[in-house]
Amino acid sequence: MAIKVIFVGPMGAGKTTAIRTISDFDPISTEAKNSDRASVDKAFTTVAMDYGELTLDSDRKLTLYGVPGQKHFDFIWPIVANGALGGALLLDCSRDDWQESLLYYVDSFRDLADTGSLVLALNRAADEDGVADSVIQLCEKIDLALPFFFTDPRNKDDVYLLLEALAINAELDSELYGDMH
Repeated sequence: MAIKVIFVGPMGAGKTTAIRTISDFDPISTEAKNSDRASVDKAFTTVAMDYGELTLDSDRKLTLYGVPGQKHFDFIWPIVANGALGGALLLDCSRDDWQESLLYYVDSFRDLADTGSLVLALNRAADEDGVADSVIQLCEKIDLALPFFFTDPRNKDDVYLLLEALAINAELDSELYGDMH
């Protein structure tokens, strides 16, 4: 059984890196030269999607999809999100606009947020207490309670924690892990 999970967020937030960190194989990426180096200084960016897989056991695997972060690619987001049982919203908290990004992407993936199938991955947060307070205030403002974690998308344990929280929050625990608990 394949269980689809999506990774969403702005360009440079760590979506491709998170998928690369946990995928059983080198992920399939649709990257092109970044034409917006002023916003995010990275050479390449995802333009369609990233794809990887994580085998849970002989019968179950997670299919991992990363969406492009630029807003002009938002037309592809619902296509990639179709059939997903949950998602992780990654944010680069060192950027000045991370709060606006949180609101924008939660609104864009509101169906997942409303069903408890969205977790927040807060990357590069220098002031974790301040960021945590801001996240709580923003979520209260939009009448949501979203689980959030301070993460590094290069760290397997951090990405696994996101998936476990997503599984629990999306009521997928038994489907993902069976009787292992």
